[in-house]
Amino acid sequence: MIEIRTAMALAAGLGTRMRPVTNDRPKALVEVGGKALLDWVLDRYAAGGVERCVVNIHHFADSMEAHLAGRSHAPEIIISDERGEVLETGGGVVKALPELGTDPVFISNIDAIWEEAGAASLDSLRAAWDDSQMDALLLMAPMGETLGFDGPGDSFLEGDGRVRFRGEAARAPFAYAGVQILHPRALAGRPVSRFSMMEVWRELAGAGRLHGVVLPEFWMHVGDPIALAEAEARLAR
Repeated sequence: MIEIRTAMALAAGLGTRMRPVTNDRPKALVEVGGKALLDWVLDRYAAGGVERCVVNIHHFADSMEAHLAGRSHAPEIIISDERGEVLETGGGVVKALPELGTDPVFISNIDAIWEEAGAASLDSLRAAWDDSQMDALLLMAPMGETLGFDGPGDSFLEGDGRVRFRGEAARAPFAYAGVQILHPRALAGRPVSRFSMMEVWRELAGAGRLHGVVLPEFWMHVGDPIALAEAEARLAR
């Protein structure tokens, strides 16, 4: 099982779909189950042995810095400051590459949560990683075990674990659960610019280098106030 000690949390989003909750705070600091969304990610990383985490900031950047400074436990935080530009998921990772190094890293969105003991989800990714076959490995949520994700699903998993996007199909059985292992070589040569990680995934899928593993927990996508209330209710039960 590969060791991964460095990770990134994508926390620079504007949180427009979460308004009015995000009128006075970034989406990353919206609380669910008594804990900020960002802390769900950082605590999962800590449980999984991650020692260093890059967190990109843009919206309400001062509040983000203050919150992160108040954390006294693992992982160590390195801030990637995007105050002057919105880079989206792909560009944000490219900007952070000098801090991420040259080995595979975890990358997480901050709007997906699930309950688990320890870090079984991260362990499932680490156990499935095959450097000779993959440049990215996605955690996938079965559509029947999700909350807050509307739509027909976005991908299929082939028998060998490769990800195939829905394309023209009416429905697909899986959605991206918000965590991946990414090898930095997948971004080699890309400039720091605004683009989505989906561009990278589509290239990798075409080359057979994008794989996935299934999340064995109930997945909650906390993207808007309705999903926030539903997640709070589920956690309370």
